[in-house]
Amino acid sequence: MKIFTLLRVSGRRRGAWLHDGVRRLVTSASALKVCVVGGGPAGFYTAQGLIKARQDMEVDIYERLPVPFGLVRFGVAPDHPEVKNVISTFTQTAQHTRCSFYGSVNVGQDVTVEELQHAYHAVVLSYGAEGNRRMGVPGEDLAGVYSAKDFVGWYNGLPANSQLSPNLDSDTAVILGHGNVALDVARLLLSPVDILKKTDITQNALDALAESRVRRVLLVGRRGPIQVACSVKELREMVNLPGTRPEMVTAEFEGVAEALKEVPRPRKRLTELMLKTALETPGEKEQERRRKATRVWCLRFFRSPLAVLPSPDDPNRVASIRLAVNRLEGSGEGARAVPTGEVEDVNCGLIITSIGYKSLPIDSSVPFDPRKAIVPNSMGRVQQAAGLYCSGWLKTGPTGVIATTMNNSFDTARTLLEDIDSGTLDVSAAKSGSQGIGALFEKRGVKPVTFSDWEKIDKEETKRGQAKGKPREKLLDVEEMLRVART
Repeated sequence: MKIFTLLRVSGRRRGAWLHDGVRRLVTSASALKVCVVGGGPAGFYTAQGLIKARQDMEVDIYERLPVPFGLVRFGVAPDHPEVKNVISTFTQTAQHTRCSFYGSVNVGQDVTVEELQHAYHAVVLSYGAEGNRRMGVPGEDLAGVYSAKDFVGWYNGLPANSQLSPNLDSDTAVILGHGNVALDVARLLLSPVDILKKTDITQNALDALAESRVRRVLLVGRRGPIQVACSVKELREMVNLPGTRPEMVTAEFEGVAEALKEVPRPRKRLTELMLKTALETPGEKEQERRRKATRVWCLRFFRSPLAVLPSPDDPNRVASIRLAVNRLEGSGEGARAVPTGEVEDVNCGLIITSIGYKSLPIDSSVPFDPRKAIVPNSMGRVQQAAGLYCSGWLKTGPTGVIATTMNNSFDTARTLLEDIDSGTLDVSAAKSGSQGIGALFEKRGVKPVTFSDWEKIDKEETKRGQAKGKPREKLLDVEEMLRVART
């Protein structure tokens, strides 16, 4: 019986078949070559969808940082390790013989999108949303005001945010937004340090939170309880968070119980939990727990930011936020917040804006809609750009959870495959793929980090974490990552 064995060579997909002792390279001129720009969930799911669909498909993933996994590594809350289990799936994709990962490659600078298009049959842009949406109000640049994206990046070890050093000296923090990220930030601010020190939170964030004086967190939203964007799981975690108690304004739930008849089941469960938390008298055990609580959180509704107000002692630092009081026009998901003319000032020394991430243009050759902050596309096909596709938040805007991104990315993979089958995407000419791009990198002094290089970083982080009783201690500096990867 003939035995065929697939080998991985030099940490790359250029595998080889062993047939009767004769070595033969898998890669052929007829292979379909696709590159994916962005090594986060969208990029890996797109690559997975393509590789599984066709045996003649080779996919290269290019990532700006030396480390893969994007928001799974840098966005998921440290106390949600189960969400990070998808990393094992992404690792299987990266280690597939027809997939290669190239980190520390800045597309748009190290290599242009047009150069990638020349080397590959198709290019899929999946680089996510690394910009911040701004409030657009006076004072938002004062010290003590942070975007949730940057704050999350700080406690999750994103190199760009590792030096953030947020001021946690005030009693009250205001978070603008009612989405899952807003609740993640609130939970991290109020969690007992004993819980956090068993997670992969960065040591500098853990040290800062251990000294934090924040005891009260207000989560402020412009609309009402029926419109909150968080999941019931996230809200339940807040309700049950040790050492904390909720303080709701009962008047803000007027008429909500009656409106429940019209809402879908997931929304109904979420709203019922809010109503129970805000209006029902808890049982004796829960009352006792709340009495002992030293920290407080509150969902506030019908409020929009008007201005961030400075401290009289330090005009560069935040002292309070002025909120417009709103009423709703319409009902359900489509209800609009309309200012009543009434305002309210809230004293606080920390403001975190969780009003959305946004994608940024990567290359002047790629169409971009600055208003929607997406690449204009139809089912993932970039408009007026043959052979160019997009997936993830760059395709839809920053919405949904990892499962949403998975489906979105598989859809883009299907679109690309349909275009191959229909002849819309011309794959008749041979393409050089990473071989051609590698020659450009050679000339330009670009040294990509392979997946086996990343595994050295992973091993070092795990070792440092074990020494502290944590799953990992992330490297925060890109240069240090590169040193470890190339050791």
